[in-house]
Amino acid sequence: MSDFTLNANVRSDEGKGASRRLRREEGKLPAIIYGGEAEPQAISLLAKDVFKALESEAFFSSVLTLDVEGKKETVILRDLQRHPAKQILLHADFQRVSANTKVHIKVPLHFLNEESCKGVKAGGIVSHTLTELDITAPASKLPEYIEVDLADLELDATVHISDIKLPAGVESVDLAHGEDHDLVVASVHKPRGAVEADAEAEEGEESGE
Repeated sequence: MSDFTLNANVRSDEGKGASRRLRREEGKLPAIIYGGEAEPQAISLLAKDVFKALESEAFFSSVLTLDVEGKKETVILRDLQRHPAKQILLHADFQRVSANTKVHIKVPLHFLNEESCKGVKAGGIVSHTLTELDITAPASKLPEYIEVDLADLELDATVHISDIKLPAGVESVDLAHGEDHDLVVASVHKPRGAVEADAEAEEGEESGE
């Protein structure tokens, strides 16, 4: 269920001062594991290991394994705090999950056939309104990403959430709130300059008649 495994240590010395020392002197990221039937546990991870994992967008939407001094914890990343100006990770929150735990998470959207869709061939450009989708799914069925095929998208047409084929067991949080929440995901329209040029051409034709 997990493609990511990170080693962690139990952290007994808590507080802002202790966290700063961990980051500055040991190159570690303070974190916490919570949820399930166990008590919350303060841990630390090597910051360089987390940075390496962050190179994959799937890290944010996957079930992870934390090896806490030999004890395996199955978790998802719930929050990652970063320094606003420096390349420094400040704190991470992990939630314990089991295979059947229903998880609410955001998953990236991958757009297919964007450059070759019908609307682009007709002179349009694709605009992305959403780049990730709010979903719920059992932890064992969490997708790394969701594909949106734009091949048949015509000029001046839109793709809504309801148009996306979701994997088995995956539900859209927005659609669960009703049809009024069927948000636009992507659309194809002519660039503004092209639209204005077409309008001017039409005006010229009308004035010449």
